[in-house]
Amino acid sequence: MTFNLMKLASQSQLSSWLPSIHPQVWIFAIGRFFSEVGTGFTLFYAPIFFVNQVGLSATSVGVALGSASISGIVGRIVGGSLADSGEWGRRRTLLLATAISASGSLVLAATSNFTILVIGSLISGLGIGFYWPAAEAVVADASEIDNRRETFAIARLADNLGLAIGIVLAGFLIAIIGSYRWLFVIDAISFLVFFGVIYVGIIETEQQQIGESEKTEHFASWMAVLSDRRFLVYIAVNIFFTIYISQIHSTLPLYFKNFVFVESTSEGFAKTTISGLFAWHLVFAIICQLPVTSILKRCSHTLALTVSAILWAIGFGLIWVSGTAPSDHLVWVILALGVFAVAIVSYTPSAASLVTELAPENQRGVYFSINAVCWAVGSFIGHPLGGWALDQPRVITDSLWLGFSLSVAIAVVILQYLNRILAD
Repeated sequence: MTFNLMKLASQSQLSSWLPSIHPQVWIFAIGRFFSEVGTGFTLFYAPIFFVNQVGLSATSVGVALGSASISGIVGRIVGGSLADSGEWGRRRTLLLATAISASGSLVLAATSNFTILVIGSLISGLGIGFYWPAAEAVVADASEIDNRRETFAIARLADNLGLAIGIVLAGFLIAIIGSYRWLFVIDAISFLVFFGVIYVGIIETEQQQIGESEKTEHFASWMAVLSDRRFLVYIAVNIFFTIYISQIHSTLPLYFKNFVFVESTSEGFAKTTISGLFAWHLVFAIICQLPVTSILKRCSHTLALTVSAILWAIGFGLIWVSGTAPSDHLVWVILALGVFAVAIVSYTPSAASLVTELAPENQRGVYFSINAVCWAVGSFIGHPLGGWALDQPRVITDSLWLGFSLSVAIAVVILQYLNRILAD
């Protein structure tokens, strides 16, 4: 069964015009696609559901969603060590992660108050924490230097395609049945499908078949990572990117619903409009993923990340305009989400490739563990910050986007320093 799946993946038409991609990457991408379809059902609708239907404040929802970062940090630290362990490895860690994530989605489906929301968020955060170090290590292990960015781009392409389809289907489902809770049930089912794909189609990579004498002790691995100055500088700037991305997932849907008014009315965008906007964002990311990766492959990792940072600044500026301009709000939002799409596809392959190049092969799980902690930290800062801003007077809410835009200058300065020490 595994052989047949790998054979089918390797014969994909895409492989005829892409650099040679390891068959396991294609199988893993299929699993990620199904999982992200489920995530698309909840990612942008969760804040709207918890605020407008469950009746929680935007601040409390931001805090609850941000609490996933606490368990997420624990999951990422433990998951990174498990992924590098000869006893567990990438595959078992991924199976554990998807099982925990399915449980978290079911708890969120039953949310009726702040306490249950926090519990569901903590479980989901733990699952995500276990998932990312092992997932990135699987892709890194199956890549070569010549096609590394393209390999990570394929994985991201599967993520974005799944999210886009999930968001569109969720919009239709809500319009038909009017219940948000079923979205979380579908998300749980998608994690179980991903579990099945991993169980059937993913095997441990060659780098995991390491003798005991060659394995680095876990404590020594963590100390080595924490003493890697180049990696720590990258981590500092990466937190900026993860804070920015967290705004797309939590703050922007509510901002569009409650603050960016449809012309000649005092109401925000309809749910179907918000669904269409984020579907556009992801479809444009899908279209741009491989061409942008190909163009930026000629650049250093730090230059590619600098391009992404500048695009984030432009995008946040356009969001500010969309909330303050007297007209054409929808046009400004469409432009902003298009810019964010290019910013993300400029960022993800280069960031993951840089971590792969900095990490020794037998410590990739730990390196990607700390890299994934950035996402937890970004959510921990970004979700509550965005929720707080939405509960403030309008002038403060709108100023949030200008603040993010200006903060990009700090990220660019750090990237220039990183470029200098990488060249040493």
